[in-house]
Amino acid sequence: MDLPAGVRNFSYAKDMAIFRTKTHWAMLLLLFVVLFTLPLYLGNHWLNVANFVGITIIAVTGLNILTGYCGQLSIGHAGFIAVGAYTSAVLTNRFELPFLVGLICAGLLAGFVGMLFGIPSVRVKGFYLAISTIAAQIIIIWVINHWTNITGGFNGIAVPEPVIAGITFDTQGEFFYLIVAITILVIFFAKNLARTRPGRAFIAIRDNDLAAEVMGINLFRYKLLAFFIGCFLAGIAGSLMAHLMGFLSAENFHITDSILYIGMLIIGGMGTTVGPIFGVIFIKLLDKGISFLSPTLEGAFNLPAGFTTGIGPMVFGLVIILFLIIEPRGLAHRWQLFKASYRLWPFSY
Repeated sequence: MDLPAGVRNFSYAKDMAIFRTKTHWAMLLLLFVVLFTLPLYLGNHWLNVANFVGITIIAVTGLNILTGYCGQLSIGHAGFIAVGAYTSAVLTNRFELPFLVGLICAGLLAGFVGMLFGIPSVRVKGFYLAISTIAAQIIIIWVINHWTNITGGFNGIAVPEPVIAGITFDTQGEFFYLIVAITILVIFFAKNLARTRPGRAFIAIRDNDLAAEVMGINLFRYKLLAFFIGCFLAGIAGSLMAHLMGFLSAENFHITDSILYIGMLIIGGMGTTVGPIFGVIFIKLLDKGISFLSPTLEGAFNLPAGFTTGIGPMVFGLVIILFLIIEPRGLAHRWQLFKASYRLWPFSY
């Protein structure tokens, strides 16, 4: 990250550190204090919203690794989330395995399924790869609906409450702490991944796959690795979503959700650590704002009841178009400009 004038690093370890100054650490501490005290003054409704925000951040971070870092466009991410959700549900419900086993297996199976559908990325890319991921979504949902004796089919499946070390997470506040802890670990992992050898290989493939191959990067290996990591995080998000909702059906994983995740990534900023965070929070707050204002608009303009029900997708599409025109690099780029203008980190000691 860029440092303000007059601030420099005196060692390689400090240069590689994510938090370099006392101001960084103070801001991090303040963020943790705010996060872990939210259940004290938020009601169940807003805690539920916050929980889904955290789960969505995990899912979109996985998509960001696949699409933002490696450049492999996926429009079937909701399908991989469904794999994780149903894996955890089946293991904890039908086989009565512990929650942590279901969580890890959900990530692994979703990762392997992602690798399977990522094989075409060796031969196709761009629009054609997007079509293959849409096919993945369709196939996954079809299997879920028709594998009745395992998934429950169209009738759905109940998901038990998660239990870790004898602690049952059965309230929105308890779920909040679990989801926040996993979200922090995922963000930390994504931040460091970009600075590792695989992360640099992902970026090289995204920028110019032919040049990357000439430099000795194995395209097949790293593309499949990107699919595995991205879908692994989707599976983790799916597992958390399943246990938070308590009941699953294939209707919870529509293809429009996959498109929504891409939109969140565009709005937040592809290829950045904070992009998924900004994008998810922006869209979730926008959705809540539309839901709150819809009855008011109907009353103010004497519109028929339910007229504004479908206004959400229209506003969402309009927002994406505006971002593509005005700020194609997303809110993450705007955040960088804001920091540069107002020097949020002026102190090195």
